[in-house]
Amino acid sequence: MKKNLIVIILLLSCALFMGLKLITDKIPRSNIGASIIYIPSGKYLKHATFGYSALLADLVYIWAIQYYSDYTIAERYDHLDHIFSIIAELDPRYLDPYEMGAIIAVYEARDPYLAFKVLDRGLEKNPDQWIFPYQAGHYAALTLKDYDLARQYYQKTKEIEGAPAIAKRLFADAAFKVTDYQAAWQNWWEVYLTTDDARIKKIASNHLYQVKSAMDLAQLKEAIEKYRQKYGQFPAELGQLVRAGILDSVPKDLDEKDYIYDPETGDAEPSLVWWKR
Repeated sequence: MKKNLIVIILLLSCALFMGLKLITDKIPRSNIGASIIYIPSGKYLKHATFGYSALLADLVYIWAIQYYSDYTIAERYDHLDHIFSIIAELDPRYLDPYEMGAIIAVYEARDPYLAFKVLDRGLEKNPDQWIFPYQAGHYAALTLKDYDLARQYYQKTKEIEGAPAIAKRLFADAAFKVTDYQAAWQNWWEVYLTTDDARIKKIASNHLYQVKSAMDLAQLKEAIEKYRQKYGQFPAELGQLVRAGILDSVPKDLDEKDYIYDPETGDAEPSLVWWKR
């Protein structure tokens, strides 16, 4: 009796899906985008698959690729998040759709924030996968030039086991660009100490030179301005900042060389270009 009931349910389900297919086949491709919002949530759709939700996720994904390849549908991006959320509910560990959904959002829809939603969902459902915050960090840095957001994503990346070593370097670079010099210094120093690759060690050393120079020059700029306000002119040389009691000592660069100072403008700069060092 139980076996017969299962067969009847399967037949009814097949009939239902065939009916839906016949209906959707009659909808013009130009109008199908508007009907997507009526696709049920993947959470509910999953119960109708009788354990074959991963197979349905594959089918929806294949359909989505075809759908987003049709450039005649102007509104195709309006429900991208909804479509890829359905796939995520059907098969949370299906990783490709998260990455592809984000790629479509960034390079086709020109909407990196939509990509972040897709990738954030991927990380939420797969907290062991560093690829999602890693890609989000790239999109934040390269597309938006939002280095603070990139830093946050790279921070998440490097905290996940198995994340590539470059994540720490990307975090340090983003931290430097938002003037978080302490975080940049700490991470470049860790890279310098832990790598066995001579090329990476040289890169880290150059970035340490860059970070220290930026911190020192910020300190010198503030001290020079205090001197100017107090004496009405720029110091003739940086040693006057110490004699005036504004600085305890004049900082030197990472190679223990003096910074170049112009008393006419009050500007100081490193003796070397950090990436040519």
